[in-house]
Amino acid sequence: MGPTRPHLTLAHSAERPAPMITGMTFEPVAIIDIGSNSVRLVAYDGFQRAPTPLYNEKVLCGLGRSVFSTGRLNEDSVQRALTALRRFRVLCDTMRVSRIFVLATAAARDAANGPAFLEAAREALGQEIELLSGRREAELSALGVVSGFHAPDGVVGDLGGGSLELVDVKGTTVGQGVTMPLGGLALQDLSEGSLKKARKIAREHLKKAEPQLDTLRGRSFYAVGGTWRALARLHQAARQYPLHVMHGYTVEPSDELSFLEMVEQTDAATLQEVESISEARRPLLAFGAVVLEEIIRLGRPREIAISAFGVREGLLFEQLDRETRLTDPLIVSAQELNGQRARSPDHGEELRDWTDHFITTLDGPETAGERRLRHAACLLSDIGWRAHPDYRGEQSLNVLANAAFAGIDHPGRAYLALSGYFRHEGVAPEKASPTLRALAGPRLFDRARLVGALMRVAFPISAGMAGPLKRMPVAVEDGKVVLRLPADRAELNGERLLSRVRGLGRVVGLDGRVEIV
Repeated sequence: MGPTRPHLTLAHSAERPAPMITGMTFEPVAIIDIGSNSVRLVAYDGFQRAPTPLYNEKVLCGLGRSVFSTGRLNEDSVQRALTALRRFRVLCDTMRVSRIFVLATAAARDAANGPAFLEAAREALGQEIELLSGRREAELSALGVVSGFHAPDGVVGDLGGGSLELVDVKGTTVGQGVTMPLGGLALQDLSEGSLKKARKIAREHLKKAEPQLDTLRGRSFYAVGGTWRALARLHQAARQYPLHVMHGYTVEPSDELSFLEMVEQTDAATLQEVESISEARRPLLAFGAVVLEEIIRLGRPREIAISAFGVREGLLFEQLDRETRLTDPLIVSAQELNGQRARSPDHGEELRDWTDHFITTLDGPETAGERRLRHAACLLSDIGWRAHPDYRGEQSLNVLANAAFAGIDHPGRAYLALSGYFRHEGVAPEKASPTLRALAGPRLFDRARLVGALMRVAFPISAGMAGPLKRMPVAVEDGKVVLRLPADRAELNGERLLSRVRGLGRVVGLDGRVEIV
């Protein structure tokens, strides 16, 4: 894998804001991932810090289904894979993809007929293929987590069909990785379908990962791979979880262990929401559960965090220049939505600065993480304006809760969703969704009400346009919330505006007034 990369450091959005994006020009890039279980095409909108998938298609070919018992790729699986690759070539032509990366992993690496298959795949695609070593695969998975999480700290585990890679990550420093034949198909093959044997095999191989697992205690385990995401989807269904977003979904180890044990002892067909899992993947769920259970027992992590970012996103992140890597993906995504949907995108930037000033006059600190979320909320404050007035709050909430953001956890998503809702619907606590309120937690819920109340003052005096806010500061002075209007804007004052200033005051436990200066 080579040396670690201490020169890559995560920037805080407040110190390193990304450039404003006011338009959209696509130069699509595509990654074709030839895995042991699936062959997948994902096309992205370009080499971006927060790339957006333009098209995503997966075919479950099962290339690695019998590699360990026969030493060869199954011929039917090979033909399915080649058919999928020829289709992907046409799709890339249709999307006018500017560059295609093709990756192959464990099955093609381990099979005797792997070289012949790769040659046929090259011909089908008209592209060179990079056959990843286990360590290279681990490195790219870790870079994917670096790309998708804010200041990650823990161990990345990428479970494919043929192999499991484990690698330590802290910030953007990636450690040495290890690879083991513990992918779902490989473990099913090696154990002859016995979960008891599979557990023994997993324990034996995980001994090789002591350097990684010894450092996991009290940190996060970032679970990458389709089988683990499928397990997380079932876990969400069992909990009646309010968000269906996989990325950033976290589970406490004790809760996860009891769920994994249930999966291992239950017929997959009877699991709640199992119909959302492809039939080809269902037999692998129990084997994926066995591996994750052993990692939890050996490593004792603080939490299990599901990552939708892995090898593909790591490869894109690797292509970026250092300055782009240092930008915050959440802020970049917020700026993109602001540029696409707001009436006046510059207003979002001014709203951020306007709220900065107010926060400095409040008693009590705002953490760096809260500041980062507030900045994102300001940039996203006007994305719902095209909706019917009766539905702007609801639409903003739904978009912000489920958007394809990176660098944000689920409590942060709830904060953004609630702030957008409060901006349109008022900040009375009882208006909020009880499930999102619980997900945000007491502190972030209160901060969402605060930023929502600030927005409810800002928009009636600016009409969502850039410029006016700079002349109309709001601050805490002498124990009151004070909004100052210049004399040439005195006509903006009235009962509605005063009511909103007083509403902001109530959120922080103070009275409010408007002054003309």
